[in-house]
Amino acid sequence: MPKREMEVLTPQMYYVLLVLHQPMHGYEIMNEITKITNGEITVGAGTLYTLLPKFEKECYIQLVKVENNKKIYQITNLGKKKLQKEKERMLKQISLLDQIGG
Repeated sequence: MPKREMEVLTPQMYYVLLVLHQPMHGYEIMNEITKITNGEITVGAGTLYTLLPKFEKECYIQLVKVENNKKIYQITNLGKKKLQKEKERMLKQISLLDQIGG
């Protein structure tokens, strides 16, 4: 996978990493994202199950266990660094908007 694809996170990508500070399986991830965003962001099964192996390959998340045929994932330190980098990128955008008078 080209690194550029993961350079800037989409909202769905961001929230998947964000909620994985606690170990969760796919259905829990989808529900938690909907819950914490008050339904503004949803992640469908197709999107989620495409993202999880990509994140695992990039070492942003890791499989911590399989329970009742459900894969449970958690964010890694590298994934936390990626979230921090994304936060800094978004704060720069906000700062520029404030400077311009938006």
